[in-house]
Amino acid sequence: MDIAALSMSLSQMKVAQEASVSVMKLAMDTAQGQMQDLTKIMEQSVNPNLGTSIDIKG
Repeated sequence: MDIAALSMSLSQMKVAQEASVSVMKLAMDTAQGQMQDLTKIMEQSVNPNLGTSIDIKG
């Protein structure tokens, strides 16, 4: 294999790896957001009376 082909192959592998890392970071950010939402829901479920009544006195 000549140097040019090897260089091109390594460059393509580098680009593929960078794309993979970017997708993984995006997935991790999404998972973190979902975990925060789930935590909020679980905190609200501790107080079952939260949101069951509305005070409309003016």
